[in-house]
Amino acid sequence: MSRANRGMISVYVNEQPSMIASEHLGSLPDGRAVPVFTLTGTGGAEVRVMAYGAIVVSVRVPDRTGALDDVVLGYDTLDGYLRDRCFMGSVVGRYANRIRGGRFPLDGREVVLETNDGPNHLHGGHDGFHRRLWTAEPVADDAVRLGLVSADGDGGYPGRLDVSVTYTLSPGNELSVDYLATSDRATPVNLTQHSYFNLAGAGTVLDHLLAIDADAFTPVDETLIPTGERAPVAGTPFDFTRPTAIGARIGDAHPQLLHGHGYDHNFVLRGGGLAPAARLADPRSGRVLVVRTTEPGLHFYSGNFLTAEPRGKGGRAYALHDGLCLETQHFPDSPNRPDFPSTIVRPGEPLRSRTVFAFSTDRS
Repeated sequence: MSRANRGMISVYVNEQPSMIASEHLGSLPDGRAVPVFTLTGTGGAEVRVMAYGAIVVSVRVPDRTGALDDVVLGYDTLDGYLRDRCFMGSVVGRYANRIRGGRFPLDGREVVLETNDGPNHLHGGHDGFHRRLWTAEPVADDAVRLGLVSADGDGGYPGRLDVSVTYTLSPGNELSVDYLATSDRATPVNLTQHSYFNLAGAGTVLDHLLAIDADAFTPVDETLIPTGERAPVAGTPFDFTRPTAIGARIGDAHPQLLHGHGYDHNFVLRGGGLAPAARLADPRSGRVLVVRTTEPGLHFYSGNFLTAEPRGKGGRAYALHDGLCLETQHFPDSPNRPDFPSTIVRPGEPLRSRTVFAFSTDRS
């Protein structure tokens, strides 16, 4: 399958000060320090990335007047991330999203995983990649690469998996996320970036305008496992083929709207190369986020279960719909669905994937 202690310390590349600075946010309970890297773009953006969980800690981008604000949810301290239950800003794996019953067949045998979301397996389990301290190093004056080794049998998954995630901030305020994963045995792999975006910097996202480049979505059962159907979005609250306020139909009496909570669904992207996936715009600030990806799916999650504890940035108690996720990935439960795009990585067949989050402004 082909798919990819405080005090600023300058990092030097070719004996010139780079655009990357590093700091320590704190230490894990076992004493290991957690480095944080700051990428500063010439287009005015600033992105901070932490080695714990490969987490995007902050994304500061200008509004239509040039004022900077942080447009991702998170915490001010490492302790907040250690207590987090929402996968805030992390790279999740080995398998992003859900696997039905924590079980799937693979090459004639059944693989059994932890069930940590009711009867299902979610985001790699309690001790998934979001709970690991990744290695981290600058690889250019605008990029940082994080690495992780997941041992054979880790969480029940077969095979030793070597993973790298590279964050690159371009001069045009584009944050690229490149994933690479190799395994010595067949194993399912599905990686995604789980940041919660709020382009206004605070308040609800219900007035954000969202467009998704998809004509179909995958309906789910009561435990959020796909039924196997690819349902047309036309004529439903899932039609985001044109920019639509997220709150416009979120309360509609539709059986897939999760009893009034909102969206938590995979959309089947039209795709093709590094293709458009979504466009998000905040009318108040003028900020715009365009997502492009090589992945076949986009999971739109409208922040239905954000929790007030631990307190977020600035002591804020996060609440329903204070942020949203645009998770580029393969489909949920693909290991149990041979008709879905395959997520199986085999020796000599690495996973390579790229997603780009491009920030700009609407001047109108």
